[in-house]
Formats: sequence, C-alpha cells, structure tokens
Amino acid sequence: MAEKGNIERARYDFKKAMQEIVDIKGRGTELISVYVPETKQISDVTSYLRDEYSQSSNIKSKSTMKNVMGAIDSIMSRLKTFKSVPKNGLVIFCGEVPRAGDQTRMVQFVLDPPEAITTFVYRCDSEFFTEPLQAMLLDKKSYGLIVVDRQEATLGILSGNKITVIKNFDSLVPRKHRQGGQSALRFERLIEIAAHEFYKKISDSATDIFLNRTELVGLLIGGPGATKDFFVKEGYLHHELQKKVIDTFDTGYTDESGLKELVENAKGSIEDISLMKEKDLIQKLFSEIRKAEGGLSAYGEEIVRQSLKLGSVDILLLSEGLNKRRIAVQCPAGHKYEDTVKDADERIPCKICGANANVIKNEDIVDDFFEIAETYNTNVQVISTDSEEGQMLMTAFGGIAAILRYRIQ
Repeated sequence: MAEKGNIERARYDFKKAMQEIVDIKGRGTELISVYVPETKQISDVTSYLRDEYSQSSNIKSKSTMKNVMGAIDSIMSRLKTFKSVPKNGLVIFCGEVPRAGDQTRMVQFVLDPPEAITTFVYRCDSEFFTEPLQAMLLDKKSYGLIVVDRQEATLGILSGNKITVIKNFDSLVPRKHRQGGQSALRFERLIEIAAHEFYKKISDSATDIFLNRTELVGLLIGGPGATKDFFVKEGYLHHELQKKVIDTFDTGYTDESGLKELVENAKGSIEDISLMKEKDLIQKLFSEIRKAEGGLSAYGEEIVRQSLKLGSVDILLLSEGLNKRRIAVQCPAGHKYEDTVKDADERIPCKICGANANVIKNEDIVDDFFEIAETYNTNVQVISTDSEEGQMLMTAFGGIAAILRYRIQ
C-alpha cells in the first residue's frame, strides 16, 4: 500500500507542478526549457549551454539578452549538483517572469519525469515547452478488444488512441449444408462442435494476451449478430477476464476494421470507465453518510485530520482541486501552532499574540495528508474534479473526506 501511495503522491505533485509551469508566461523569448535523456552526459549538456550562452550575446534587446544569459547560467549551476542524469532523465525550466510593475523574478523548476525522456531538447520561448510532459499525464490504461463471429475473430489492444492488432484467425466452422434427414442433424452437431472449438481457441488466445497485463482495465467484445453475446454468456473466457468485460457492441466486421468500429461504438463506456473507480468511492462515502449517525464517514478537514491521527481512516479522499498550504508557525513569544491557509509568506502575524512570526513549515496540504496517512497505513485517493461526484466532494465537503475503519467518539 505504501508503494501505491508513493505513486499516487508523485503523480499528484508532478501534476500540481505542471499546472503552475503551464500558466507561466514570459516577456519575449526568455523562458528556457531543457530536456536531458539518461543517455546524455552532464558535461555534454553543459558544453551545449555554454555555446548557447555565447550566442545569446547577439540578442538585440539588452534586457532579453541579460535575462536569457542569466537563465542559462542558472541552469548550468544547477547541473553541477548532478553527478549523472537520473534514470528517467531530467527536465529543467528556468527564466525571468514578470511581476508587479516592471519587475521580474527568476523561476526555476527541476523535474524528475514519470516516464523516460528520449530526446535532448533545448528551447527558448515566451512560455515553457511542456508538451512532452503533458503527454505523460495522459491515462495509460489499456483495453482488450475482441471481435468475433463464427467465421473469424480478431484480438487487439487499445492504449490511448492507438489500436494494435495482436491476432487474427479464421475458423473452420462450415457455413451451410444441404443435407436432409439424419444427415442434417449430424451436420448440425458437427457445426456446433467446430464452433465450440473455435470459441475455445479464441478464449485461449485471449488468456495468453490479456490475463497478465496489469494495465488492462477492461474488455470490449464486438461482432455482428448474437455470436458475441453467446461467447460472453457461455463463459468461454477465463474467469478473471470475464470480470473485466465492460459490454458487448455491434460491429459489421470481425477484422481490423471491426476493432476500429468496436472502439468507436464503445467510446461512451471507455470514457466512463476511467472515472468509475473514483465515482464508486464517492458513492460509497455518500452511502455511509446516509446511514444513522453518518455511518463510517467523516468529512471536513478538522474531523478527518483527527480521525487520521487516531488511525481510524481506511480510505482518505482528497480533491485534486484543493489549493491550500499547511503551515507551522512560531513566534518570538514562544507560541507554536499549525494552520491551513491559501497562501503564506515567510513571516506572518501570530494568531495568538499578533507578533511577527516565522513560518517554519510550508507545504501543499495534500502532501501533508499523505505524510500522516503513510504512518497509519491509510490508502489515499486523489479525486479529480472531472465528474459530478468529484465536484461535489470539492464544493460540499471542502475537498476532504474519509471512509473509516471504525467510528470514533
């Protein structure tokens, strides 16, 4: 569970950082983006940046020249802290961004990407080059595809928007016969036996292809007529794959064109399934809330935080839309306390005595909750605001709720 929580937290932190970076706009072409793959030597990157530093002296605008050279110098200084490029590569964004009046401030972001960087990129523009990283945020879940009738079957995989054909095979099931009497019954029996063997062949291939794919979230079954429904209802699929069948859909073909038609016809179901887990969790929360005395539910930051520290939270639900900081404050008079705020400077008035106090801890509230949850082996689920349920978690419950192991007084 700890590993799952770490992945969930890393994804949240990465997505949060990306939201901030994408919104940054510079004056002219002063924002620098550098993507470094693992195969690139730090010394080679530094050498490249020195050449860019020299060439930037030719920029006509003195302020732009100064800002670009400053950003390159800052990136080279940061690279000195790395002995080698991390496994997935390294991404650095750096540049001067406008603030009040004619002032600017230097920003720098150093990211460890969730997937491997494959190409070295240096770009200087009015905004940071984030497209490769944004692509990494896309859902990488895949769906198994089967289109089948008595004459042909095709198996494939849908990942993102890409359909890959894995296997296609024709059956040996006879189409029609002209026999009469006892011969007709015998031929009908032979046809059914041949069809049964064909369905078993499809099932065995589906087991080999789909069963051990951890990223597989569902199976889509298609085909003309009733064969597809018969194939599912008669239990030909492995029992673990049977659980993953989302639905069956009519298609006119059972070849590669049939796979494309299947995906097109199943669009609504595919879009829904990606949010299904989150919806199920929120519905479970609502179900507990409707019970006497709120059942095994808790919501609101103060109550959830208290329940979490008592070890009674099973699943902690945090909205992706939370945009708050958890701070720890200490003032000269010795007062210490923690608080949740929208923004915080390094020094703020003490809530107890009003003295000018120091902020000694300042972190994203979701990260703060993750750290507490890890201590009590609590599962944390960050809920998007893309669904009606996700929006309700944010608006009605302040973005913080929990499903409990047991109730506390």
